[in-house]
Amino acid sequence: MTVKMTVENALQAKAEIEKLETQGYTHDEIYVFAHDKRREADIADALDTEQVGGFLKSLKNMTVSRGDQLRSEMAAAGLTTDEAAEYEEELDKGKLVIIANKNA
Repeated sequence: MTVKMTVENALQAKAEIEKLETQGYTHDEIYVFAHDKRREADIADALDTEQVGGFLKSLKNMTVSRGDQLRSEMAAAGLTTDEAAEYEEELDKGKLVIIANKNA
């Protein structure tokens, strides 16, 4: 099952992640997305959540826009193409997106 939500800030993200943990999700199954790469990395580190990708992601993302990158990563975390586009719009507004997926 994939759970997806938006929050306004890292404090809200922390509270939602704690709720997800009580529902049986592990840190390896929870992803936090932000439009700003640095903010995303800082929040993922602070909240001990996963980030999609790695070295290959770095190579591929050198040639695509941040929006394309985010939609691709959210799809890899379990969203449909349409859902990824919808949630990327929320990221454009400065919100954070949390995706929890036991199958990602």
